[in-house]
Amino acid sequence: MIRVLVVDDSGFMRLALRRIIEADGDLRVVGEATNGQDAVEAAHRLKPDVIAMDIEMPGLDGIAATERIMAQPDPPAILMVSHHTKEGSEAALAALDKGAVDYLWKGSPIAGLDLGQIDRELRGRLRHWAAARQPRVAPRSPATPHSAKPVPPGIDLILIGASTGGPDAVTALLAAAGNMPVGCVVAQHMPEGLAPDFARHLGDRTGRTVRVAGRGMSPQPGLILVLPGGTDGHLIRSSQTDGGQLMIRLADGGSTVHPSVDLLFQSAAIVAKRALGVVLTGMGRDGAAGAKAMTERGMPVLAQSPESCVVAGMPKAVIEAGYASETGDPASLGRRLATLVRTPAVP
Repeated sequence: MIRVLVVDDSGFMRLALRRIIEADGDLRVVGEATNGQDAVEAAHRLKPDVIAMDIEMPGLDGIAATERIMAQPDPPAILMVSHHTKEGSEAALAALDKGAVDYLWKGSPIAGLDLGQIDRELRGRLRHWAAARQPRVAPRSPATPHSAKPVPPGIDLILIGASTGGPDAVTALLAAAGNMPVGCVVAQHMPEGLAPDFARHLGDRTGRTVRVAGRGMSPQPGLILVLPGGTDGHLIRSSQTDGGQLMIRLADGGSTVHPSVDLLFQSAAIVAKRALGVVLTGMGRDGAAGAKAMTERGMPVLAQSPESCVVAGMPKAVIEAGYASETGDPASLGRRLATLVRTPAVP
């Protein structure tokens, strides 16, 4: 049984969300809160698996409550369920920074004012994130971790994957890296429609040129491409006979979270030459399979140090498998990138 805490200042919304959540019998609302402070206390007392959290509430709002809950031992996954539409995207980014794993807009095409679509969407997401936060049972005879090799010189492409807490971590990494003379592609887990706001967020805070990746765009030197939310991005080469140019292809690769870090990294392992992957803070294990593919092709992967993460699941999975060539907090990894991309390849 998945235990859910519902946080909303509207009595009608709490009642509606409870009925939606408990419709199939495998999710149970174990408590309700009408403001952020009550939510913090209820999360500590009830130990839910996942929280459906409103953003705007009297007193302590949902963003501040999320930050406090994520500081608790073994925190639940937090899904923001908000009335905000596009004008609320900055608040949505702030919520992801503080540790929310995902969000639904009550007024979006997904949610609808009649709650018809949120009925199915909400339960699926609650199930997914409740499962993602559960520790995986180690096999009885685990394989020997792969020994990552030192980072080779001559990196010509940077790939970044992040989820929970990622907007802040990606910003810190790119700000510390400065204007890198190579292309960069970012796979930050986010819902459809948020990428333009995230791209502006990154550009404003780093002074870099940031664009939302479109079909056929190429990761040019000095350009940061943000994959759109709600879909996946793959690297391909153009049809030119002599190697061709790297390009972005957008398509749903069947992953449970989008854009998928695994799919981006795996495509790089096939078509890139001297790419480097970076796995930052996030819940779950997205990026571990992609890191394996890159490492097996001699492409290094850096991972955020678990103690500096909002949620350490993604980089920890890479580190424990032995695929992390180096670890550090986002700023130190950014400074390391600045050095690596300016070191020429050995002839």
